[in-house]
Amino acid sequence: MAKFTVVLTGDIHPSPKAALQAVAEVLVCPATDPDGLSAAVADADALLVRHLLPADILEHGPKIRIMARHGVGLDFIPVAEATKKNVIVTNAPGSNTQAVAEHVIGTMLLLARRFGTLDAAVRSGNWAFRNSFSGMELSGRTLGVLGLGKIGLSVAKACAAAFNMRVLGHDPFLSSFPDAVTPATVEQIFSQSDIVTLHVPLTETTREMVDAAMLARMKPGALLINACRGEVVNERDLVAALRSGPLAGAALDVFPEEPLPKEHPYCKIENVILTPHSAALTEESMIRMGGMAADDIVRVLNGERPHHFVNPEVWPAFAARHGIPCS
Repeated sequence: MAKFTVVLTGDIHPSPKAALQAVAEVLVCPATDPDGLSAAVADADALLVRHLLPADILEHGPKIRIMARHGVGLDFIPVAEATKKNVIVTNAPGSNTQAVAEHVIGTMLLLARRFGTLDAAVRSGNWAFRNSFSGMELSGRTLGVLGLGKIGLSVAKACAAAFNMRVLGHDPFLSSFPDAVTPATVEQIFSQSDIVTLHVPLTETTREMVDAAMLARMKPGALLINACRGEVVNERDLVAALRSGPLAGAALDVFPEEPLPKEHPYCKIENVILTPHSAALTEESMIRMGGMAADDIVRVLNGERPHHFVNPEVWPAFAARHGIPCS
């Protein structure tokens, strides 16, 4: 019988899953609503997180030693509560950088060249659509990058090098900027950019920071890409900006409510590309995210410090509680 129980809030790639199964019983949550998650963790020693956890999850999982994020963002985990209870939290920094950056650049091209509209025209027999069509070249255009973590920087550098784009960047936590990026205020990002891409964490400061006032600053014909968190954008204001200007289009991978309801106004707007929170879902990224999370879970269950500690201040109390030499 397995000594430990590891609960996955969503299934993971078979390779890291096998690593967990070698040391523990591995269970996948059958339901990811708050009640389903709470019921699933009653006997869990470790939790691998792919869905938003209820704030009181640790009240339902008193044995949990570690909550490992399958990805980077920590808004799915009640980190403060975990720290208070000396529960280890980890994430997988850099694991999805390439996947999300490629997704952002791909949707940028889809919007700029309107490939979806062109495809639909051909399929409907409207070849003559080409006579009234014109797309946007990226070369020489201005890209605004809001948030210059690993993903934002990757997008910025790639667009400057591959497309000769002028790149404006804003990040209050960055002390120096690479040569490819010109520092700018948030207001300058929105007023000067032809394309704005969002790469900020969800905090009380960033929640709905992209609102009617900010969208009104954008150039006529500008494009918006959001592959960070849906709550960063005020949905009602974005719908209005897409319907009546100034925006020419948007690519959205994340939403405040997921799955996106099929009756949502976005679904009726032609100039929006919608994807199901899938920017990070490549084979390579899934192996990295699952592998880093699984490795830290195995380490903690074996009495070792994790590699990607989010709250290292809990280690002394955690080690004392579980009889681990604190080094």
